[in-house]
Amino acid sequence: MPEKPIPKRPAAYDKKVALVLQGGGALGSYQGGVYETLAESEYLPDWVAGISIGAINAAIIAGNAPERRVERLRMFWESITAPPSLWADWLETSLSTWSDPRPAAALRALMLGQPGFFRPRPAAYWLFGESRVSFYETDALRGTLEALVDFDRINAREMRFSIGAVNIRTGNMVYFDNAETAIGPQHVMASGALPPGFPAIEIDGEMYWDGGLVSNTPLQYVVSQVPRRSRLSFQVDLFPARGSLPRTIEEVQEREKDIRYSSRTRAASDMLARAHDLRHNINTLWDKLPDALRNTPEGRYLYDFGCVTTMDIVQLIHRGDVAQGQAKDYEFSRATMERRWAQGLADARQTLEASPWLAPMPAELGARSFDVAGAARHEARPAEDQVPAVVAPMKRRKLA
Repeated sequence: MPEKPIPKRPAAYDKKVALVLQGGGALGSYQGGVYETLAESEYLPDWVAGISIGAINAAIIAGNAPERRVERLRMFWESITAPPSLWADWLETSLSTWSDPRPAAALRALMLGQPGFFRPRPAAYWLFGESRVSFYETDALRGTLEALVDFDRINAREMRFSIGAVNIRTGNMVYFDNAETAIGPQHVMASGALPPGFPAIEIDGEMYWDGGLVSNTPLQYVVSQVPRRSRLSFQVDLFPARGSLPRTIEEVQEREKDIRYSSRTRAASDMLARAHDLRHNINTLWDKLPDALRNTPEGRYLYDFGCVTTMDIVQLIHRGDVAQGQAKDYEFSRATMERRWAQGLADARQTLEASPWLAPMPAELGARSFDVAGAARHEARPAEDQVPAVVAPMKRRKLA
């Protein structure tokens, strides 16, 4: 049965579009599938922001002409999911006969790294190194980025580009934004420098680690930037907040990782949505205030906090059909990559076909969120979730 065509974007819906990409290592191929679908639609982003693997995907998108972005994303994911040269073909064939070959792929990444991305430190590093601060080195990633990303294009600001990292000395989140900073490979590498696996990256005398240590999503940065514009933001999360009760130690480890990374995303998203509702309602209330109240210091303070913009936040969340284990973010097998990419394609197409953001915004809301794929999943298999995946699109909801 042929796929339905992706609905056209009505001219009346004139919000700017952002693509917000979370961190999650090997899970990031899901984001590639999401972008491939968006690239076929009339919702091409004018701003892409990312953390960790999301920063790498964002750089490939922003650093290439529109017609080459999907091709370059595929090149990246196919290159880093190729078996390392030291991994013999016979060993790959032998291990593929296991009932579940994914643990072997994760073990391969731990032992040998992934081509064009990272590799273990040599023995001499542990025997003679003066300071031992990471298990792997990421020099290969710089070469990959230089081959696949046109940093001159990023710095020409054809598309806004923002990625987050953590300043190790201050512990604060820092965003490298092409609206303010000349972006190079080191900025992307800093956003993905997750300790203790990967080494810190030095930029202008400061050392940086993976932005996911503070917040695994840059949504708050995108929505809160001044001057604000009404915006449709596709937030692509790689760890689901909702899940089934674990029944094995492996499922416990996976569920713990999901909660740890999704909780900060969920808390930040809920907070900014409520803050934007407050801004919107302050602006509505302002028109009803008498001049005597408007001209007080308190009135002026409220006026400065108010905002006329509205925000639509679309959740696209990677949810595995089966338990994937705690190693899912460093399981880089080609088959798993293809499966995640295909899921991203399908979830994004399903979301665009529904296009719930085209419904009128309720007057009392400044921000609303949608999780089309999560709602469909819950309706299809209600026994798997203890709580509904979403509530009605027109009401305030917690993000799944």
